[in-house]
Amino acid sequence: MRHTLVLVFALFAFNLSAQNPEERQVMDVVNRVFEAMRRSDSTLLKSSFVPQPATYTIFQNQAGETQFREGDLQKFIEAVGNPKEDVWNEPIWNEKVQIDGSLAAVWVDYAFYLNDQFLHCGVDAFQLVKTLEGWKIFHLADTRRKADCEVPEDVRQKYEKSR
Repeated sequence: MRHTLVLVFALFAFNLSAQNPEERQVMDVVNRVFEAMRRSDSTLLKSSFVPQPATYTIFQNQAGETQFREGDLQKFIEAVGNPKEDVWNEPIWNEKVQIDGSLAAVWVDYAFYLNDQFLHCGVDAFQLVKTLEGWKIFHLADTRRKADCEVPEDVRQKYEKSR
C-alpha cells in the first residue's frame, strides 16, 4: 500500500511539473487569445501580439487543393471587438510547447464553436518572442477543416449543448 501511495504521489508531482514556469507564461499568452475571442475583448487580444505579426490560414478548397491565405491581424482584432450576441469558443488540447532562449513555439489542436455550433477544427501553430513586456506572438498559422475532426468527448459535451 505504501509503495502504491508513493507511486501515485510521484505521478501527481510529475504532472504538476510537466509545464515549467516559462512554458506556463507562454501558454498564458496563447490562452489569452482564446479568452479575448470569448469575451469580444480586442484590447486583450492585441496585447498578445507584437505590432505587426504574420498570420496565415491553410485549408483545402473544394477541389482538394491546398490554399494558403495571409491574414490581417487588425481585421481580426476589429472582428473580435465588434459587439455581437454570439460567443466565439475555441477550446484547445494536445498543447506542445518548445522554448529556446527568447523563442517559443506552441502547437495545439482546436475546435471552433459559434455559441454551441461546431464550425471547424484544425491546428494552431504559434511562434512567440520574449520581449521586455513578456512573451508576444509574432507568427500564427492555422489549419481549418470541417471533416475528420477528432474533438475530445469532454470538449464536445462542454460546447455542443444541443447534442
